Formats: sequence, structure tokens, C-alpha cells
Amino acid sequence: MTQRPHAMFAMSAENVPQVFPPEVLARLRESVDIDPGLVAEDFTDPRLADVLARTEILVTGWGCPRLDASVLDAAPKLRAVLHSAGSVKGLATPELWRRGIVVSSAAVANAVPVAEYTLAMILLAGKDLFAARDRLRTERAFPGWGLVPGIGNHGRRVGVIGASRIGRKVIELLRPFDLVVGLTDPYVDEAGATALGVPLLPLDDLLRTSDIVTIHAPETPETRHLIGPRELALMPDGAVLINTARGRLLDHDALIAELRTARLSAILDVTDPEPLPADSPLYDLPGAFVTPHLAGSQGNEAARLGVAVVAEAERLVAGGEVAYGVDPAVLGREA
Repeated sequence: MTQRPHAMFAMSAENVPQVFPPEVLARLRESVDIDPGLVAEDFTDPRLADVLARTEILVTGWGCPRLDASVLDAAPKLRAVLHSAGSVKGLATPELWRRGIVVSSAAVANAVPVAEYTLAMILLAGKDLFAARDRLRTERAFPGWGLVPGIGNHGRRVGVIGASRIGRKVIELLRPFDLVVGLTDPYVDEAGATALGVPLLPLDDLLRTSDIVTIHAPETPETRHLIGPRELALMPDGAVLINTARGRLLDHDALIAELRTARLSAILDVTDPEPLPADSPLYDLPGAFVTPHLAGSQGNEAARLGVAVVAEAERLVAGGEVAYGVDPAVLGREA
């Protein structure tokens, strides 16, 4: 039997049993020699030195320390980093690629629950569910059986900002519904949008013509406050803004000002800062629906990330290439 390559976990130890539950861990250990009881949360721990020196595959996740030159010097046999979460920006350094180390991410797997959350929020927002719940809670009276004008998802216009992994998955999930979907993304051309089955629009046009706008762009210096007072003013009365990307993409002061007029509403799974301070108006404004950054993998969804890493490990051990390698040239545009 071929000897299995040595591997080590590098992440918050509490996350290992959630991302790698028993059946997923057992499958991983068929491909690599890894001790689930030994997890690197701090590479300066002297107890890790001997293990790190033998490690060929590093299985990383949330809480992994930064992989700088000193760490890589201590791991001369390292040939692959398999990340059981989304973006690797928090742990990766250029030194990884300079040394020819393969970097893979489970971002595609993590995109699934975010896109599912977004789909649910789009459909619920189209039915005006959040405002209807608040009215019912306040008035304690059922409005009757008549048709409610102005709500529904037939022909509602949805604007997607960013054809990231998540943005593309959202577009895919929206296809079965009678919605009109548009896209804005500076890195997508007309042919790319056609392949996705959606029209490509400038940001301003998308904002003007969408009933619901959902943000899936990466956080970069250029996208900070991508949606500010000018952009919010372009949105039609009654429009809904959804943000599951990063809080800094949205100018929260400008959003709060709009929400106070009751002209727009917003569904925020990410905020700036995060968490919000206890006195933030976003907790109480009727048009704001805030969730605690739970769109990404949670609970039993975390095992999907582990399965993605196991599949990558199996491909590597079989002599193949990873399916979800990270290209450093586009690392800053991840979302």
C-alpha cells in the first residue's frame, strides 16, 4: 500500500469537528495521514515543529494563522494548502506561489448557502413579507382576504452586483422563477453575460431599473462604499437592497438616511462595523432586516466544505490537479 502523505489541520480547533464530522474525517484519513487531535492555531507553538516539518498538505480553515515565509521555512515538504472555507486572503502570502505550493479553496462550496440565503430573501422581499409581518405585529389584525397590490414575484426586476462565485450561483438559482434578472460587473463582457443568460448593465442603470438589488462584489479599495448616497438615490421607491458580501461595500450612514424616509428597505447579513454597535439605528428601523452574518456555511452546511477538501486531497494523492486552485492574479477579486 502506498504511504499516505502527511497532513495537518491549521484552523480554529473548535471548527474541525464541524467541518470534518466523523464520516468526512474518515474519508479524509483514507487519503492522508492526519491527526484530528493536533490542530495548528499558532505556528510558533514548539510542539508543532516536528509535525510541521513533515507536513506535505496543510488543511486550513477559519482561524488559520498567516502562512508567511517563516512558517513555510518550517514546512519544507509542504506542497499544497487546502482551505476548508472561502477566501484565502486572510492566510495566504505571495510566498506560497513563489515556492510553487498549490492553494485550493472551498469557496465554491461556501457559495451555495450564501446563494440559497439570497434566493430566499429575494423571494420573501418580493412578497413584502418583512413589512407585512411588522404591520401584523403592530396592528394585531388580519388585513382581510383581498388582493394586496404592489407585491409578488411575477416579473419583478432583480439586479445582481458582481458575477463572483456567489453572484453566478444566485443567477443560476433565480432561473426557474418569473423574474427579470440583470447583472453589473466591470470584469464581465457582453459574451460572458450572455453565457450567464442575463443582460449586462452599467451600475447606474441596474440600480435605476431594479426592484431588488443584491450585492456580491469583492471588497477592495475600489469597492469601498460602492453603494453610497448617490447610488441609493438612483434606486426606485420601494426597492430592496440585499448585502451578503462585505459591510464596507455599503455606506451605512447613507443607507440609514434613506431608511428613515421609508423610501427603501434593506436586508443585511453583513455590516460595517461587524457586529453593529448596540445603539445602531439599523436594529430598529422598520425597513431594515439584519441577520448575524449567517448566510455562509453554518451548522450541517459546514460539512460541505470538508467534503470539498477531501475531494481535492483525493485528486492530489491520485496524482491529479486540484479542481479549485486559487489564482493569485485574481485573489483580490474573490467574492
